[in-house]
Amino acid sequence: MVNMRLIFLGTSAAVPTSKRGLSSIALLRGNELLLFDAGEGMQQNFIKAGIGMNKKMKIFITHMHADHCVGLLGLLQTMSLQGRERILDIYGPLRLPEFLKENMRIMNFGLTFNINVHLINNEGIIIKENDYQVSCCNAYHSIPSYSYCLTEFERPGIFSIEEAKHLGIPEGKLYHELQHGQDITYEGKIIKSNQIMGPARPGRKVGISGDTRPTSRLQHFFKDCDVLVFESTYSYEKYHKALESFHSTATEAAQLAKAAGVKKLVLTHFSPRYEETTHLVQEAKTIHKNVEAAEDLKIADIHYREKQK
Repeated sequence: MVNMRLIFLGTSAAVPTSKRGLSSIALLRGNELLLFDAGEGMQQNFIKAGIGMNKKMKIFITHMHADHCVGLLGLLQTMSLQGRERILDIYGPLRLPEFLKENMRIMNFGLTFNINVHLINNEGIIIKENDYQVSCCNAYHSIPSYSYCLTEFERPGIFSIEEAKHLGIPEGKLYHELQHGQDITYEGKIIKSNQIMGPARPGRKVGISGDTRPTSRLQHFFKDCDVLVFESTYSYEKYHKALESFHSTATEAAQLAKAAGVKKLVLTHFSPRYEETTHLVQEAKTIHKNVEAAEDLKIADIHYREKQK
């Protein structure tokens, strides 16, 4: 089992407030950090959260608006000042390398570690690790923008020690082979792995919308997410403002989450006009029952699904 949690480092839209910084979400999975966006000043909450500057890390930028990417410069410089040595992978839109190169040249700072910048120009899988993958989907915003999903692969079913003992199988190598899906021959009998192993157990799926209007494509992309973090810049009474600025309302976020079969919806990226977000949550809850509002430094643990397939 791998622990997974979200830490919200910035939850305001466009400009910070006294209680909310600009967009940034940390997804901690085991000993790895996946960071989604880096709005200006996010590193203060990054430090407060005790995440650590030298972790195994991947950074994903949704789009090249200042409130989602300007903080990347300060974060990289702070990592260097603290002596980071690990290679860092950064994923994002086509103008990301130009943004990094020109700003680092103008500010005249180098890095103590290597970075690999991976350009995204197509939808689909962008990372495939041993036990999870990260995919992207075109968002619908005023400039090119991407939404992301982390999807864990299925875990093996539960090993039945009782059944193994009933069949007289000795502990050790044969247990290991059965646990890894291999059929074995013991005392002249073929014993199939599925006689001992329960059904495969689903992994977890986490979606990050970035800035976007809701679309049918995103509804499909976020299907069956355990947790979906979706922007909720406005209440529904500001629908026309959301439409004009290519953002979403709390109602629209909930409608998409419900249609996609999302287990939990977390609203974020709130307009600074809202000093508190209770009414936005209540608005969304009239459509989707499991809704929370993100707050700076709020932690959300993501558990495995109890029900097996």
